[in-house]
Parts: sequence; C-alpha cells; structure tokens
Amino acid sequence: MFATSLGDDGAVLRPLEPWRAEEFLAHMERGREFIGRFIALPDAVVDQASSRAFLQAYADKAAADTARIYGIWKDGTLVGGVLFRTMDVKMGTAEAGCWLEPAAAGKGLVTRAARLIIDWAVEERGIHRVEWLAAAANQASIAVARRLGMTRDGVLRESYLHRGERFDVEVWSVLAPDWRANKALAPGA
Repeated sequence: MFATSLGDDGAVLRPLEPWRAEEFLAHMERGREFIGRFIALPDAVVDQASSRAFLQAYADKAAADTARIYGIWKDGTLVGGVLFRTMDVKMGTAEAGCWLEPAAAGKGLVTRAARLIIDWAVEERGIHRVEWLAAAANQASIAVARRLGMTRDGVLRESYLHRGERFDVEVWSVLAPDWRANKALAPGA
C-alpha cells in the first residue's frame, strides 16, 4: 500500500479503496454538513453499504481508467480527499475535485493533494486539460483552483441542483503546457 507525503506536517495521500468503507463513513459523519454545503458526496454516503458501494464504484472506474479517488490522512485520520471525477485518457481530459472535513480546512491539504494528482495526470497519463468545477459560492474551492494556477473559463448559470437549490458553477482549467510552465517557475523547481 502506498502513501505519498503531502509535506512535513505528516499528512499523506493514498488511494481510497472499498475496504476503507467504515473509515470513510466515519469521516463523512464528522464532516457531513460542512462537506454537503456544495457537493452531494455526503448525501450518497449515509451508511456502511452506501459507503462501500461508493468506493467500489470508484474502484471499478479506476480499473476502467475513467476516474480515481484518493484520501487525505492527517495524524492517521481520514480528513478529506481529492479525485478525478472523470478521466478520458484518449481525449486527454479530466475533471478534478475535492472535499474536506472542517477540522482539516485551511491547512493547504487539498491544494497539495490536488497538485500531486494533477501532476500525475499530466506527466504520467498524458492528460492535456484538467478541469475544476466549483459552485460560485464555494470560495474555498475557487481559491484552490487559483492556487493550482488554473484559469477561470466561465460560469454555467444555475447548472447544478443541490438540495433543492440551483447553483452557478464556475469552470476552471489548466492545460498541460501551462501546468509545466507553472511548475518550472515554482520555488525549488
């Protein structure tokens, strides 16, 4: 089992696999309302069976090379995650996303984890365009897109129905040449 360090604070990133369903459910319970403000993940993971089914669906998508899901652990506790909700290697596109429980917010964990998976997608898998979709009201997610060097492509007005409310969705993206150029400019590159 691999775990990749996210820095000197002890946080790690690793695949979030079906056998971790109980831990994933406990994580959702801790962050259900905070995570669920803008995304439907906590509405889909409500008990042990749905937790396992959700993670199994991503395991199946990973096997088909169409999506990936990773957990972020801090001090041995699952506190959030990043994913490729979709990935089309042939077309060279992927949609990245994230979630985090409140106790882990504001520590840069999502930015560091997303940077790792985007770099893998661009450099190892040949992905040309990585998208990041966020509810326009989700300023924390939009801030991550900015820190990742993404460009705001536009707004899909009232395109996302969540818990009975329609949200505008901002579309952000980074292209492989821009990703590489930004990496070359980063300190320590």
